[in-house]
Amino acid sequence: MNKRELQLKAFDRLLTIMDELREQCPWDKKQTLQTLRHLTIEETYELGDAILENDLKEVKNELGDLLLHIVFYARIGSETNSFDIADVANSICDKLINRHPHIYGDVSVTSEEDVKRNWENIKLKEGKKSVLEGVPNSLPALVKANRIQEKVAGVGFDWERPEQVFEKVNEELSELQEEVNAGNRDKLEAEFGDVLFSIVNYARFLDVNPENALERTNKKFIKRFQYLESKAKEQKRTLKDMSLAEMDVFWEEAKKI
Repeated sequence: MNKRELQLKAFDRLLTIMDELREQCPWDKKQTLQTLRHLTIEETYELGDAILENDLKEVKNELGDLLLHIVFYARIGSETNSFDIADVANSICDKLINRHPHIYGDVSVTSEEDVKRNWENIKLKEGKKSVLEGVPNSLPALVKANRIQEKVAGVGFDWERPEQVFEKVNEELSELQEEVNAGNRDKLEAEFGDVLFSIVNYARFLDVNPENALERTNKKFIKRFQYLESKAKEQKRTLKDMSLAEMDVFWEEAKKI
Protein backbone atom coordinates (compact mmCIF):
# COMPACT_ATOMS: atom_id res chain seq x y z
CA MET A 1 0.00 0.00 0.00
CA ASN A 2 1.00 3.63 -0.44
CA LYS A 3 3.21 5.22 2.20
CA ARG A 4 2.00 8.26 4.17
CA GLU A 5 3.95 10.65 1.93
CA LEU A 6 2.13 9.37 -1.18
CA GLN A 7 -1.22 9.40 0.62
CA LEU A 8 -0.77 13.06 1.55
CA LYS A 9 0.40 13.85 -1.98
CA ALA A 10 -2.75 12.25 -3.42
CA PHE A 11 -4.94 14.25 -1.04
CA ASP A 12 -3.13 17.47 -1.97
CA ARG A 13 -3.74 16.61 -5.64
CA LEU A 14 -7.47 16.27 -4.95
CA LEU A 15 -7.56 19.62 -3.14
CA THR A 16 -5.81 21.27 -6.09
CA ILE A 17 -8.23 19.75 -8.60
CA MET A 18 -11.17 20.85 -6.45
CA ASP A 19 -9.85 24.43 -6.43
CA GLU A 20 -9.47 24.36 -10.21
CA LEU A 21 -12.95 22.95 -10.79
CA ARG A 22 -14.57 25.44 -8.43
CA GLU A 23 -12.87 28.32 -10.23
CA GLN A 24 -13.20 27.16 -13.84
CA CYS A 25 -16.05 24.64 -14.31
CA PRO A 26 -19.54 26.19 -14.86
CA TRP A 27 -21.29 23.30 -13.09
CA ASP A 28 -18.95 23.12 -10.11
CA LYS A 29 -19.06 26.91 -9.66
CA LYS A 30 -22.85 26.81 -9.24
CA GLN A 31 -22.99 24.16 -6.53
CA THR A 32 -23.97 24.94 -2.94
CA LEU A 33 -24.23 22.91 0.27
CA GLN A 34 -27.92 22.47 -0.49
CA THR A 35 -27.53 21.32 -4.11
CA LEU A 36 -24.90 18.76 -3.16
CA ARG A 37 -26.90 17.28 -0.29
CA HIS A 38 -29.07 14.83 -2.25
CA LEU A 39 -26.08 13.79 -4.35
CA THR A 40 -24.12 12.98 -1.20
CA ILE A 41 -26.97 10.82 0.09
CA GLU A 42 -27.06 8.99 -3.25
CA GLU A 43 -23.31 8.39 -3.16
CA THR A 44 -23.59 7.05 0.38
CA TYR A 45 -26.19 4.50 -0.69
CA GLU A 46 -24.02 3.49 -3.64
CA LEU A 47 -21.15 2.87 -1.24
CA GLY A 48 -23.49 0.81 0.91
CA ASP A 49 -24.45 -1.31 -2.11
CA ALA A 50 -20.79 -1.92 -2.98
CA ILE A 51 -20.05 -2.99 0.59
CA LEU A 52 -22.99 -5.41 0.61
CA GLU A 53 -21.78 -6.90 -2.68
CA ASN A 54 -18.25 -7.08 -1.25
CA ASP A 55 -17.04 -5.42 -4.45
CA LEU A 56 -13.81 -3.86 -3.18
CA LYS A 57 -13.07 -2.12 -6.48
CA GLU A 58 -16.42 -0.35 -6.31
CA VAL A 59 -15.94 0.36 -2.60
CA LYS A 60 -12.73 2.19 -3.54
CA ASN A 61 -14.50 4.14 -6.30
CA GLU A 62 -17.47 5.08 -4.13
CA LEU A 63 -15.19 6.16 -1.29
CA GLY A 64 -13.53 8.45 -3.80
CA ASP A 65 -16.88 9.96 -4.72
CA LEU A 66 -17.68 10.58 -1.05
CA LEU A 67 -14.23 12.04 -0.42
CA LEU A 68 -14.83 14.44 -3.30
CA HIS A 69 -18.04 15.59 -1.65
CA ILE A 70 -16.27 16.20 1.65
CA VAL A 71 -13.59 18.26 -0.10
CA PHE A 72 -16.31 20.07 -2.08
CA TYR A 73 -18.22 21.05 1.08
CA ALA A 74 -14.99 22.23 2.72
CA ARG A 75 -14.09 24.34 -0.31
CA ILE A 76 -17.54 25.99 -0.25
CA GLY A 77 -17.15 26.62 3.48
CA SER A 78 -13.77 28.28 2.93
CA GLU A 79 -15.29 30.78 0.49
CA THR A 80 -17.23 32.42 3.33
CA ASN A 81 -14.41 31.92 5.84
CA SER A 82 -16.68 29.52 7.77
CA PHE A 83 -14.33 26.50 7.72
CA ASP A 84 -11.88 24.71 5.44
CA ILE A 85 -10.63 21.16 5.09
CA ALA A 86 -8.07 21.64 7.88
CA ASP A 87 -10.85 22.72 10.25
CA VAL A 88 -12.87 19.66 9.26
CA ALA A 89 -9.95 17.29 9.84
CA ASN A 90 -8.87 18.91 13.12
CA SER A 91 -12.45 18.89 14.38
CA ILE A 92 -12.80 15.13 13.99
CA CYS A 93 -9.28 14.57 15.37
CA ASP A 94 -10.12 16.55 18.51
CA LYS A 95 -13.40 14.66 18.90
CA LEU A 96 -11.73 11.25 18.53
CA ILE A 97 -9.05 12.11 21.08
CA ASN A 98 -11.58 13.46 23.56
CA ARG A 99 -13.89 10.45 23.20
CA HIS A 100 -11.14 7.83 23.50
CA PRO A 101 -9.76 8.54 26.97
CA HIS A 102 -8.76 4.86 27.20
CA ILE A 103 -6.24 5.58 24.42
CA TYR A 104 -5.33 9.24 24.99
CA GLY A 105 -6.02 9.46 28.73
CA ASP A 106 -5.95 7.40 31.90
CA VAL A 107 -9.35 5.66 31.63
CA SER A 108 -9.37 1.84 31.65
CA VAL A 109 -11.82 -0.27 29.64
CA THR A 110 -12.28 -4.01 29.43
CA SER A 111 -14.76 -4.36 26.56
CA GLU A 112 -16.38 -2.80 23.52
CA GLU A 113 -19.42 -2.04 25.68
CA ASP A 114 -17.28 0.03 28.04
CA VAL A 115 -16.07 2.07 25.07
CA LYS A 116 -19.62 2.70 23.84
CA ARG A 117 -20.80 3.67 27.33
CA ASN A 118 -17.91 6.11 27.78
CA TRP A 119 -18.60 7.60 24.34
CA GLU A 120 -22.21 8.43 25.18
CA ASN A 121 -21.37 9.76 28.64
CA ILE A 122 -18.66 12.02 27.21
CA LYS A 123 -21.15 13.39 24.67
CA LEU A 124 -23.48 14.34 27.51
CA LYS A 125 -20.61 16.10 29.29
CA GLU A 126 -19.93 18.02 26.07
CA GLY A 127 -23.32 19.66 26.41
CA LYS A 128 -25.67 17.23 24.70
CA LYS A 129 -29.06 17.31 26.41
CA SER A 130 -29.98 13.81 25.27
CA VAL A 131 -28.11 10.75 24.06
CA LEU A 132 -30.60 10.71 21.17
CA GLU A 133 -29.52 14.10 19.81
CA GLY A 134 -27.02 12.38 17.56
CA VAL A 135 -29.72 10.45 15.68
CA PRO A 136 -30.52 12.36 12.45
CA ASN A 137 -34.23 13.01 11.87
CA SER A 138 -33.89 12.19 8.18
CA LEU A 139 -32.59 8.63 8.70
CA PRO A 140 -34.75 5.87 7.19
CA ALA A 141 -37.02 4.48 9.92
CA LEU A 142 -35.35 1.06 10.11
CA VAL A 143 -31.87 2.54 10.45
CA LYS A 144 -33.14 5.14 12.92
CA ALA A 145 -34.69 2.45 15.15
CA ASN A 146 -31.38 0.62 15.26
CA ARG A 147 -29.42 3.78 16.12
CA ILE A 148 -31.92 4.79 18.82
CA GLN A 149 -31.56 1.40 20.48
CA GLU A 150 -27.76 1.48 20.25
CA LYS A 151 -27.68 4.97 21.77
CA VAL A 152 -29.86 4.18 24.79
CA ALA A 153 -28.08 0.86 25.34
CA GLY A 154 -24.86 2.85 25.58
CA VAL A 155 -26.09 4.43 28.82
CA GLY A 156 -27.45 1.19 30.26
CA PHE A 157 -31.10 1.34 29.14
CA ASP A 158 -31.31 -2.14 27.68
CA TRP A 159 -32.49 -5.71 28.10
CA GLU A 160 -30.20 -8.13 29.87
CA ARG A 161 -30.65 -11.23 27.68
CA PRO A 162 -31.71 -12.01 24.10
CA GLU A 163 -34.51 -14.28 25.38
CA GLN A 164 -36.17 -11.27 27.00
CA VAL A 165 -36.19 -9.42 23.71
CA PHE A 166 -37.61 -12.43 21.88
CA GLU A 167 -40.41 -12.59 24.45
CA LYS A 168 -41.08 -8.92 23.73
CA VAL A 169 -41.28 -9.68 19.99
CA ASN A 170 -43.91 -12.35 20.66
CA GLU A 171 -45.80 -10.01 22.99
CA GLU A 172 -45.89 -7.31 20.32
CA LEU A 173 -47.02 -9.82 17.68
CA SER A 174 -49.87 -10.87 19.94
CA GLU A 175 -50.93 -7.26 20.44
CA LEU A 176 -50.75 -6.70 16.69
CA GLN A 177 -53.05 -9.66 16.06
CA GLU A 178 -55.54 -8.24 18.55
CA GLU A 179 -55.72 -5.00 16.56
CA VAL A 180 -55.98 -6.92 13.28
CA ASN A 181 -59.01 -8.69 14.72
CA ALA A 182 -60.44 -5.42 16.07
CA GLY A 183 -60.02 -3.65 12.73
CA ASN A 184 -58.79 -0.32 14.15
CA ARG A 185 -56.43 0.96 11.44
CA ASP A 186 -54.69 3.57 13.56
CA LYS A 187 -53.96 1.18 16.44
CA LEU A 188 -53.02 -1.54 13.96
CA GLU A 189 -50.35 0.69 12.43
CA ALA A 190 -49.05 1.63 15.88
CA GLU A 191 -48.77 -2.03 16.91
CA PHE A 192 -47.11 -2.93 13.61
CA GLY A 193 -44.50 -0.27 14.35
CA ASP A 194 -43.96 -1.80 17.79
CA VAL A 195 -43.39 -5.21 16.18
CA LEU A 196 -40.79 -3.80 13.80
CA PHE A 197 -39.07 -1.90 16.61
CA SER A 198 -38.86 -5.03 18.77
CA ILE A 199 -37.52 -7.11 15.88
CA VAL A 200 -34.82 -4.51 15.22
CA ASN A 201 -33.94 -4.73 18.91
CA TYR A 202 -33.72 -8.52 18.72
CA ALA A 203 -31.47 -8.25 15.68
CA ARG A 204 -29.12 -6.06 17.73
CA PHE A 205 -28.91 -8.72 20.44
CA LEU A 206 -28.10 -11.30 17.77
CA ASP A 207 -25.38 -9.00 16.42
CA VAL A 208 -27.23 -8.72 13.11
CA ASN A 209 -27.53 -5.39 11.31
CA PRO A 210 -31.24 -5.25 10.39
CA GLU A 211 -30.70 -2.92 7.44
CA ASN A 212 -28.08 -5.23 5.93
CA ALA A 213 -30.22 -8.28 6.63
CA LEU A 214 -33.30 -6.81 4.95
CA GLU A 215 -31.30 -5.57 1.98
CA ARG A 216 -29.83 -9.05 1.49
CA THR A 217 -33.36 -10.41 1.39
CA ASN A 218 -34.41 -7.67 -1.04
CA LYS A 219 -31.57 -8.58 -3.39
CA LYS A 220 -32.36 -12.29 -3.07
CA PHE A 221 -36.03 -11.69 -3.87
CA ILE A 222 -35.18 -9.50 -6.87
CA LYS A 223 -32.83 -12.14 -8.27
CA ARG A 224 -35.41 -14.91 -7.92
CA PHE A 225 -38.28 -12.84 -9.27
CA GLN A 226 -36.26 -11.79 -12.32
CA TYR A 227 -35.47 -15.47 -12.93
CA LEU A 228 -39.21 -16.11 -12.83
CA GLU A 229 -39.79 -13.31 -15.35
CA SER A 230 -37.10 -14.67 -17.66
CA LYS A 231 -38.64 -18.16 -17.61
CA ALA A 232 -42.06 -16.75 -18.43
CA LYS A 233 -40.53 -14.81 -21.31
CA GLU A 234 -38.87 -17.99 -22.62
CA GLN A 235 -42.36 -19.52 -22.83
CA LYS A 236 -43.63 -16.35 -24.53
CA ARG A 237 -46.01 -15.77 -21.63
CA THR A 238 -46.57 -13.05 -19.06
CA LEU A 239 -46.76 -13.63 -15.32
CA LYS A 240 -50.40 -12.57 -15.39
CA ASP A 241 -51.10 -15.55 -17.66
CA MET A 242 -49.53 -18.02 -15.25
CA SER A 243 -51.08 -19.62 -12.19
CA LEU A 244 -49.40 -19.36 -8.80
CA ALA A 245 -48.61 -23.06 -8.99
CA GLU A 246 -46.81 -22.57 -12.32
CA MET A 247 -44.89 -19.61 -11.00
CA ASP A 248 -43.94 -21.54 -7.88
CA VAL A 249 -42.17 -24.17 -10.00
CA PHE A 250 -39.78 -21.56 -11.37
CA TRP A 251 -39.48 -19.90 -7.96
CA GLU A 252 -38.24 -23.17 -6.48
CA GLU A 253 -35.76 -23.46 -9.34
CA ALA A 254 -34.50 -19.94 -8.62
CA LYS A 255 -33.90 -20.83 -4.96
CA LYS A 256 -31.43 -23.51 -6.07
CA ILE A 257 -29.33 -21.12 -8.17
